[in-house]
Amino acid sequence: MEIRYFKRFRMDLALAGRDFSHAPLPPGYRLCSWHQGGIAGHAAAKFRSFHDQIDADVFPCLGDEQGCYRLMTEIAGKPGFLPTATWLLAWQEAATAPLDYIGTIQGIWDRGGFGSIQNLGVAPEHRGQGLGEILLRRALAGFQQEGLGRVFLEVTAENLVAIHLYEQLGFSRVRTSYKAVDAEPVLK
Repeated sequence: MEIRYFKRFRMDLALAGRDFSHAPLPPGYRLCSWHQGGIAGHAAAKFRSFHDQIDADVFPCLGDEQGCYRLMTEIAGKPGFLPTATWLLAWQEAATAPLDYIGTIQGIWDRGGFGSIQNLGVAPEHRGQGLGEILLRRALAGFQQEGLGRVFLEVTAENLVAIHLYEQLGFSRVRTSYKAVDAEPVLK
């Protein structure tokens, strides 16, 4: 069995004194609070955002629709799950068209008393419009609303666009780790 190692950064942000208001969404997009999309909506957006990206190599469940559903169910069932820091982004091409879930972020209050950002993702065909930043700002405002003073996240070192976004908003790298992953091909 071959093992592949992925370099990951833990990044931290102090929330005190920061303003996380966000720019308006482009036409056709809508932010949905936790209950509007529920587990199925977040799982669908998670799969669209990650299934063909490096994070699906690091976390194989992200490359599988059922895996994304199980992961989202697990996140929503955690004792520290924060609906105020959990958002879904939907796209609606026309007023009569169904909502298409294309972005997601989840927040957890971890045992150490910090906020933890889980799986910020936007579907590839919707990137480059500032949507990830809007989701992140909305989640950070949710952590502030809950009275948390610090938030952390983990990101794969090869995800330079995400790292740039996090650093732009004030996150700093505090630790580097390596995640070992079985490099054997997974049959789907």
